[in-house]
Amino acid sequence: MSHSPSLPDRPRLELDPEMSEAERLEAIRQHYRRIVHVNDELEDRLEDAQGRRGDLKADVDELKRENEVLKTSSLYIASVEEITDEGVVIKQHGNNQEVLTQAATRLDADLRPGDRVAINDSFAIQQTLDDETDSRAQAMEVTESPAVEYADIGGIDEQIREVREAVEDPLENPEQFEAVGVEPPSGVLLHGPPGTGKTMLAKAVANESDATFIKMAGSELVRKFIGEGSRLVRDLFELAAEREPAVIFIDEIDAVASKRTDSKTSGDAEVQRTMMQLLSEMDGFDERGEIRIIAATNRFDMLDEAILRPGRFDRLIEVPEPDTEGRARILEIHTQEMNVADDVDVSEVAADLEGYSGADIASIATEAGMFAIRDDRTEVVQADFERARDKLHDAEGTDEQVINYQY
Repeated sequence: MSHSPSLPDRPRLELDPEMSEAERLEAIRQHYRRIVHVNDELEDRLEDAQGRRGDLKADVDELKRENEVLKTSSLYIASVEEITDEGVVIKQHGNNQEVLTQAATRLDADLRPGDRVAINDSFAIQQTLDDETDSRAQAMEVTESPAVEYADIGGIDEQIREVREAVEDPLENPEQFEAVGVEPPSGVLLHGPPGTGKTMLAKAVANESDATFIKMAGSELVRKFIGEGSRLVRDLFELAAEREPAVIFIDEIDAVASKRTDSKTSGDAEVQRTMMQLLSEMDGFDERGEIRIIAATNRFDMLDEAILRPGRFDRLIEVPEPDTEGRARILEIHTQEMNVADDVDVSEVAADLEGYSGADIASIATEAGMFAIRDDRTEVVQADFERARDKLHDAEGTDEQVINYQY
């Protein structure tokens, strides 16, 4: 146990009767200086004690607050579903349980269906909470533009033109649509084989457009708990409305918008519930404003007819595998930073790549450079591209053998 430091001794003045007047005066002066020194030391200790007293008081207050928190029961989050004469119907977040309960008298006049509330263990409503946008929706906003431009995409010039007409022109030049008297396309669906540039095209829109760009994958909308997916869709569109003009890009939309079935599993029911919310947001009663939607899929055949009808996706753009001219352009784009030999004929290389996607061609350009590095050369020659093509072809053949073996 620690002890407080002892106080300094009180100075005493002792005068010798035989002292002269001058010696007495000097003794008094010295005594006074000692008194001043002791007084200063006591004031320092008093100030230090007051500081420690303040720290201890803060510690005591914090301990009291922690004690109150420990004694207070936790509250749960729920949503108001319906207000009736018998009470308030609430649904607790994280499950599908609906409960008829009562609200505190001070809250009766303020409650509305859809409000977020805090309930106790007895399901009684204790307080109302502010609506909060899902943090996952906010995280999907693209704050830094991707380093992709339209000039970086080869072989799909017509598709680029159609996307710009449907997405950029209505946002940048709405007066022209008003003058002509037509509504701009509300949504664009990009479909085609993997690796043909659908996602890359969306990245170029994010870079070239001044609008807020919000990206997400359809699989991110498939949530574990009931109601989470539809809530995330609603929050995404609310975020876009706050940031408009805005572009929402949904990749792999087939994950959440596939054809409806008669399956009764909770997982399929939740996916369908999320899709219904997406359909409502895309073409509901409320005006969407300056919000454009781009979606992409490799499985066009799996999509539900409801999401393909005009008013939701007015423009269905197929992004096919590139033709000979497109393949040559893609090779030019991916080799423009490479040290390629003067005798390399990009058109000749492209002519031998029929059936290859843009991603495949980009991979061939990279592999050609790797062959040059492997041979300790700084220049990529025609043979490197041929070796890269053969390597990719052999790899694809191996994948097909594995698939055939499995099935």
